[in-house]
Amino acid sequence: MLLCLDVGNSHAVGAVFEGEKVALRFRHATAQIGTSDQFGLYLRNLLATNDIDHKKIDVVALCSVVPGANFTIRHAFSTYFPHAEYFMLQAGVKTGINIKYKNPAEVGADLIAGAIGATRAFPDRNLIIADLGTATTVTAVSRAGDFLGGSIMPGLRLCMESLKSNTAKLMEVDIETPDTYLGQSTRECIQRGLYFGHLGALREIVAGYNKELFDGAPATVIGTGGFSQLFKDQDIFHAILPDLVSHGIRIAYENTQALQAKKALP
Repeated sequence: MLLCLDVGNSHAVGAVFEGEKVALRFRHATAQIGTSDQFGLYLRNLLATNDIDHKKIDVVALCSVVPGANFTIRHAFSTYFPHAEYFMLQAGVKTGINIKYKNPAEVGADLIAGAIGATRAFPDRNLIIADLGTATTVTAVSRAGDFLGGSIMPGLRLCMESLKSNTAKLMEVDIETPDTYLGQSTRECIQRGLYFGHLGALREIVAGYNKELFDGAPATVIGTGGFSQLFKDQDIFHAILPDLVSHGIRIAYENTQALQAKKALP
């Protein structure tokens, strides 16, 4: 079995795979990872609660955009899963994705994992991947597997927290799908501004990518990340794949193993 962990700014999202099937999903606040012992025991207890023997975890795989957490997590893996192979998806790992960034090392490992997962799910297609988490990223991948670049903007919660922190009278609100465009209270106005402002930005970026990159032929648009489900009825995504990054980490590991096996052939 393979345990994948995608460490983001707000949450560490994990999945345990049995082959290509997700046997367990979990989410842990990144700020509460704590010490390596605390996190290692959390993982052991989580597995036990879900009737998974930790000794059946053959591989632990990490994808992280929080460098300060990496040492703790690696130490937790090595202490509490000492029998498991360790894999980290990062710049320089051969993945089959051709990074066309000006500086390829700047591309977040989570974006690479999302691109890997998307190209496996929708082969031979031009792709636009919107990951709605702490930040909202919208990236473009060509049918040839070229990671062309993307856009980054504050996520819904960051936008809401910015309003609360930098104004005297605006408050924290629940982030949800409104049933009307017009708000009739301060709380409703904030909710509608957050939601429809984000929706408008996504539609504009997708339309721009299709025009600039794909000669006006619409690409397949994939949504992922915690807030993507809010937009499931807005006809912007062709598919919402909550496990996209986890599958990308798994596939990256499998591709690495295949390359090593090929090199070992006489």
